[in-house]
Amino acid sequence: MKPAPRRPWPDRMLWPALALLVFVILFFELTEVDLWVQDHCYDFARQVWIVDGNAPLPRLFFYTGPKALIISFGVGLIVLLCGPERWRARFSGVALTRRNLGVVVATLATVPVLIGAGKATTNIFCPSEIRRYGGDVPYIRLCEPYPEGDRPERRGRGFPAGHASGGFALVALLQLARTQRGRFIGAAIGLGVGGLMAVYQTLKGAHYLSHSLVTMLVAWIFFLLWRRLLGASRPGARSAPVDAAEEPQRQPEE
Repeated sequence: MKPAPRRPWPDRMLWPALALLVFVILFFELTEVDLWVQDHCYDFARQVWIVDGNAPLPRLFFYTGPKALIISFGVGLIVLLCGPERWRARFSGVALTRRNLGVVVATLATVPVLIGAGKATTNIFCPSEIRRYGGDVPYIRLCEPYPEGDRPERRGRGFPAGHASGGFALVALLQLARTQRGRFIGAAIGLGVGGLMAVYQTLKGAHYLSHSLVTMLVAWIFFLLWRRLLGASRPGARSAPVDAAEEPQRQPEE
């Protein structure tokens, strides 16, 4: 009998990613690293952040621009997903099966929604909103309660990092790659775009480092889950630019 083919490296990373997510949350709960990073992004003498969140050019390149491009890219993928096979066949350099496109579209659609739901429930404020940096609310960590008599009247929506969620969700692009090198490039695009968006938010006081790291790991975990749910990570599954229904039937295993 032939040995079972080895799973691609992304499919061996779900449990390590979950463990890393737990570690990151515990690490930032038990340390002052978030505040240490933000202290270096804030000018206490002038009481301003390194990056002005209202400056038009940085906002265009790192906020509104990337969001618009990611949304447009997602719409384009949906068109390819729903369109005829001949549209996908034009992109011979990548594996544009409906299954693969479904994984990417599902990741791009669900990760921002899930992160948004987390922001609505965790009640954590952004750095610029806490008193340490000129705001009006006390600083607490994720698992800490607000002090008695010092509970904010409004709810915080700072955790996890929402803006970078679309960028980090682009790690799903590795699903369209045919080669190991292509998969690394796809993952690097997601980490690079999401990382730039996250750094911008950190420098203007919109998010702590931990907020962005959690978002990055959540995006990676849900991409891996979609791979499994949509059957795109089966050992031996071929990455050809045809739909699953159009693939030739395999011979029975020996």
